[in-house]
Amino acid sequence: MSEAMIKLGVPSKGRLMEKTFDWFGQAGITLKRTGSEREYAGAVEGAEGVQLVLLSAGEIPRELAAGRIHLGVTGSDLVREKLADWESQVADLAPMGFGHADLIIAVPACWSDVDSLEDLDAAAHRFRATHGFRLRIATKYHRLVREFLTREGVADWQLVDSQGATEGTIANLTAEAVADITSSGETLRANHLKILSDGLIHQSQATLFASRAADWAGQESRLAGLAQQLGLPAPTL
Repeated sequence: MSEAMIKLGVPSKGRLMEKTFDWFGQAGITLKRTGSEREYAGAVEGAEGVQLVLLSAGEIPRELAAGRIHLGVTGSDLVREKLADWESQVADLAPMGFGHADLIIAVPACWSDVDSLEDLDAAAHRFRATHGFRLRIATKYHRLVREFLTREGVADWQLVDSQGATEGTIANLTAEAVADITSSGETLRANHLKILSDGLIHQSQATLFASRAADWAGQESRLAGLAQQLGLPAPTL
């Protein structure tokens, strides 16, 4: 029987994969794809007993929570959105300094009297009184947006699911506001939207997480050694 390995889940393509490879490379650990672009196979050099698992960034929170991978790199927004009570399921080992994006609430730029959450609350109340249904906010981040608006005391809204082109939902008359990830704000401005002054929900970045559900038996010293190699404190799981 082959020796158990620490399974490291990494985004399988794009800049997140490349930046993750670079981040580990700075610590002398080489991550690389093997085989064809379609195989999602990989190899690790410079860290004994670590197996590379290539997954989509959106799958990594689920695999961490299930304990099928020990470590995973994904956006902090995805972990918080996909995992209820996320801190009980994964440990946040290290922010990695790339993949920055803000989850924000934006409204039409022509709403001159709506600049804050308090204004949005008032506008939503007026909207419901006028139209007979709650103001619609398009998003794919249902958990984070719901928790944020509830905590901030905003009422009379409903979430509309949007898995892509969220900024266009207002022009398409399927929503009145949006909650979405943005890095530069250019797409928002191109669609004549503005971010509420206090509408920042979460500042996301790529983060190295450890699974609390994975089988760490016999892996403690290996994990401690890997953490030391990466310049991180020894994790407590």
